[in-house]
Amino acid sequence: MRSRLMILLYTHSFSPHIGGVETYVMLLAKGLAKRYSEHTGPPSVTVVTATQAEGFEDHSLPFAVMRRPAFSQLLRLIQKADVVHLAGPCLLPLALALVLRKHVVMEHHGYQACCPNGLLLHQPTQTVCPGHFLQRRYGECVRCERTVRSGWRSVASVFVALPRRWLCTRVTANLCITDHLRQRLGLPRSCVVYYGIPEQTPVQRPAPGAITFAYVGRLVSEKGLGLLLAAAKRLADEGWAFSLKFVGDGPLRPELEQETRQLGLVGRVQFTGFLSGESLQAAMDDVAVVVMPSVWEETAGLAAMEQMMRGRLVIAADIGGLSEVVGSAGLKFRPGDAGALADCEKRVLEHPEVIAELGSKAHARAIQLFRDERMVEEHLRLYRELLPVS
Repeated sequence: MRSRLMILLYTHSFSPHIGGVETYVMLLAKGLAKRYSEHTGPPSVTVVTATQAEGFEDHSLPFAVMRRPAFSQLLRLIQKADVVHLAGPCLLPLALALVLRKHVVMEHHGYQACCPNGLLLHQPTQTVCPGHFLQRRYGECVRCERTVRSGWRSVASVFVALPRRWLCTRVTANLCITDHLRQRLGLPRSCVVYYGIPEQTPVQRPAPGAITFAYVGRLVSEKGLGLLLAAAKRLADEGWAFSLKFVGDGPLRPELEQETRQLGLVGRVQFTGFLSGESLQAAMDDVAVVVMPSVWEETAGLAAMEQMMRGRLVIAADIGGLSEVVGSAGLKFRPGDAGALADCEKRVLEHPEVIAELGSKAHARAIQLFRDERMVEEHLRLYRELLPVS
């Protein structure tokens, strides 16, 4: 039997923290650790992270976890690895892996390689950035960063983005989670592998009655959540029967709650706060449609994939990787246009049969493109191309 494939997965944030990248790394590491090869056996997978355990039981996982390694430990781990896979452009492990001439797979989940704030969002106007950094308009980047950071920190964030971009042009492969992201980054040796999530049986359709729309995720400004309330106000003024849920929490919640009161929507709108597990499932039982009104170019839209896998109809802003993920299996509207969003919701209210029709189509698309087994296999195929078996 040939020697086992040694894979080092580096992620700044990992369990017990919760988020898209954390979920992705956990699913990928578990999937890789269980993939058996008749030539080499299962790969040896080690996840390296800056996140503390905080009581999380790493020993229950089918792979090794190294948390907050010292420099010497990180160096030894990289030296032993056949492939160093980075979940985001973390400068220290990236630089070390390149110096040691390792095969480096850089997986991009955001725009850090082409934007100092990683969102490709022009903060002063809360609009999509036209690409100031790649066009070398660094002064504009500093002015943008100053809206969220102090003066010297804004300069530092732009300064750090320069070597980060340069190092990403030197890796063995740049792996992007959507084709939209691949095009936006414009990096050499790029390929696309979609996120993967566990396959699920479609949810039961809610009982006939008033339709419940919901947003699921963090309550932050770039998600365009004010549009949901503006659209809800239009529908309410026209006399439609419906309800709206915000499932999640975040810094924008107080502002959204105040706007709900000002618009007279208190009886129609519910804020659940952060939920997980059975509590989340219970809160979603009566939800027929999930709405994602982002005003920034989401790199993928993991929440959309999850709802599509559950067979729910997704209404999404026609923007970025989110639009790519939904494809023709949902309803789309012009980003930032509350009237266009209200029209999509009105179509559902007028023709509720579209919920089952597009929900089934969404589930089929998710099975085809977004299964975790497919994601793991495509990663393994990439590693094997980097390290051909002799």
